[in-house]
Amino acid sequence: MDTLNGRGITPRDLMVLAGLLLFAGLVYLLKPILAPFVVGALIAYLGDPLTDWLERRGCGRTLAAILVFTVIGLVVIVSLLIMVPLLANQLDSMVRNLPVVYQWLSEVALPWFQQRLNLPEQALPALKVKQTLAENWQSVGRMLASVGRYVTGSGLNFLVSLGNLVLIPVVAFYLLRDWDKLMPRALALLPMDWQGKARELAVECDEVTGAFLRGQFMVMLGLGAIYVLGLWLIGLELAVLIGTLAGLASVVPYLGAVVGILVASVAAMLQFQDWNILLWVGLVFTVGQMIESYLLTPTLVGDRIGLHPVAVIFAILAGGQLAGFTGVLVALPVAAVVMVFLRHIHDYYTESDFYSGTEQRDDD
Repeated sequence: MDTLNGRGITPRDLMVLAGLLLFAGLVYLLKPILAPFVVGALIAYLGDPLTDWLERRGCGRTLAAILVFTVIGLVVIVSLLIMVPLLANQLDSMVRNLPVVYQWLSEVALPWFQQRLNLPEQALPALKVKQTLAENWQSVGRMLASVGRYVTGSGLNFLVSLGNLVLIPVVAFYLLRDWDKLMPRALALLPMDWQGKARELAVECDEVTGAFLRGQFMVMLGLGAIYVLGLWLIGLELAVLIGTLAGLASVVPYLGAVVGILVASVAAMLQFQDWNILLWVGLVFTVGQMIESYLLTPTLVGDRIGLHPVAVIFAILAGGQLAGFTGVLVALPVAAVVMVFLRHIHDYYTESDFYSGTEQRDDD
């Protein structure tokens, strides 16, 4: 069988294809243990440009890696020390307000729906809602108790989880230190006449993936800070929790704003019981989206990604389906790389004789 350019498939091509299939199979089989390595690799990838910058200014690679790794570690620790107590207080406040939530549902929300929709009183009985909430809370309590017994009763699982957490910084440091050595060695494994094109593709993939990972991460942080500040200014008690959730959901374009508006609107109505507060909630997320569209994304990400929002959603869901948590972590970087390859395949296809019909006219 001939390829589009007329060159037959050689045994070397088959060997390379077999090697790629074997590698993909090993990754799939080893996915239960890959999470700490993937997280470590992502950290190393994000820190590599700063390490290279320090190295170009006369700092040894090992020392540069130590400095960058220390900075990343301090940022993570300080962030956790600040955010964890705030989020814990927000969750505690949400739990304490559950009786208010039930009262608002039974005395305000349900009667409002009954009046507007002309429903009979028995259609939305408050008693049934109360029973449902009680049953669900009992189920949640049993589930949390089971999880607690599982975690405390299985020392092996606890040690494995702890080992994975400890493994992440170890993997991140060694990959960060040796990143510039590993990439050329990986390219050197390819056939020599492939290495030039592979290097070109690797540079383009690095540009696209780096722009997404670093740029989108900064966009998420910026949007999260804007949402938290805005919701705090209008007096919402759950501002930190909802703003953080909306910032994280912003990994998918517009999803953070949609999730944030819905959750913040419900929380604001429960807290203030005033429809006018919804205007302020909408204003917070409108301002956030305007800043994201006109400042954050053009400055931090640019137009080098080209991933459609639907493609982003599909990549995350597909990654989770194929490889669980590890798949979710690598879904978007892999999607960015696949986009680069598809772009080159499209260019090759549109320039081929098969697309233009030249080959068929020659045969005639």
